[in-house]
Amino acid sequence: MKQRGIRGAITVEANTAEAVRAAVVELITEIKQKNNYNEDDISHVIFTMTEDLDCIYPAKAAREKFKKWQNVPMMCTQELKIKNSLEKCLRIIIIINTNLAQNEIKHVYLKGAKILREDLK
Repeated sequence: MKQRGIRGAITVEANTAEAVRAAVVELITEIKQKNNYNEDDISHVIFTMTEDLDCIYPAKAAREKFKKWQNVPMMCTQELKIKNSLEKCLRIIIIINTNLAQNEIKHVYLKGAKILREDLK
């Protein structure tokens, strides 16, 4: 079995805990539907957010909603500040143990974050 990363991103409506929670739930739910992994197969998760989002840790939001994520190692960090980059953006990489080939992983980019990976349309 190999480890594979599932990437995703979503723009957040506003810098509020409710908006970040909603974005985390929407993104993780879509990633799970497209990749059909088991929570026990998650090795670890890394979240990043742009500097204009600072109201709640996305890992906390994930643990609140997804009870099977209680023991998943997660880390949150701030996205690099790059001139003219996408604002209010939350990114995730979920590292899973899987037999899937790299090209079988389905990465998910939602809302305004779709522009980050136009090649995945």
